[in-house]
Amino acid sequence: MKLTRRGETGQEIPVAEIDGVLYDASTVGDFGPSFWAAGGVQKLQKLAEEGRLTPIELAEQVRYGSPVASSSAVICIGQNYAAHAAESGAEPPENPIVFLKTPNTIAGPNDDVTIARGSEKTDWEVELGIVIGKTTAYCESVDAAAQHIGGYVLANDLSERHFQLEVSGGQWSKGKCSPGYMPLGPWIVTGDELDPADLGLRSWVNGEPRQNSRTSDMIFSCAEIVYDLSQYMQLEPGDVLSTGTPEGVAVSGRFSYLKPGDVVEVEIDGLGRQRQTYRAWRK
Repeated sequence: MKLTRRGETGQEIPVAEIDGVLYDASTVGDFGPSFWAAGGVQKLQKLAEEGRLTPIELAEQVRYGSPVASSSAVICIGQNYAAHAAESGAEPPENPIVFLKTPNTIAGPNDDVTIARGSEKTDWEVELGIVIGKTTAYCESVDAAAQHIGGYVLANDLSERHFQLEVSGGQWSKGKCSPGYMPLGPWIVTGDELDPADLGLRSWVNGEPRQNSRTSDMIFSCAEIVYDLSQYMQLEPGDVLSTGTPEGVAVSGRFSYLKPGDVVEVEIDGLGRQRQTYRAWRK
C-alpha cells in the first residue's frame, strides 16, 4: 500500500493506493500519529476488501503534500554510510550518531525550499526514511524492532553546514532545523511491501548527478537503528527516522553549496522522486 496526501498546502486529502487503485482515505483519517496508533493501514486494507472505500481520480499536477501529516519527532542518523563518513573527514561510527530535526522542517516533496537566512552552505542529502508504526521502547531484539516499522519514505535531509559544524556548540541540530529542510514523499510505502536492504538512492543538482549508492552500504540497517534508538527513547506512532546519506554532497568539497535558483532532485527505488527549487530568504 502507498499512502500519499494530495492538494494545496493545508488542504491535502489522504489517499491510499491499493493494488494500483487510488482511494479517498479520509474515512480513516489523515496520516498522522493517531492513524498509525489506531492501526490505520489495516483498517484501510479491510475497507478496500469490503468495497467500502471510494475510488478517486487525481491529475498528476495536483500537488503532493508530505505523506506524513504530522509527527511528534524527526530523528536522524549521521554518517551511516562509510564513504560519506570518509568524505566528511570522520571514521565510520561504532554506534549510531543521533540528531534531531524539528517537525516544522517537514515539507512536500516538490515544494520550493527557502534557504535559511544567512546560509552560505546549504547541502542536499538523499535519505531513506522510516515511519514508526506503533509505540516503540526497549525492543528485545533487532527482529522485534523491525515489526515496529510502519513504512518507508523518501527524504531530503537538508543541512546548513556552517550552522551544523562551525557554530554548533558540539551538536548538529542548529544546521538541520530551518523550516522546510526535510521534504518527504511523494508517498509512504507500507513496511509489508518494501524490503529496504538494497535500494538504489540518487541525487542531482541542476540535472548533474551527485549521489548514487545503495542502502546495502548502510553501516546500521533500518531495524538496527530502530532497535538502538528504542534503548534510549520512546518512539511514537508517526515519528520519522532518517537513516543517513551516502557520499556525493557539498560538504565533501567536490561540489558547490546550494544557491537561489538551484534545482535538487532526489529519488529512491520504489519510493518515488522529489524536485525542489531553492529560493532566497526574504523578511
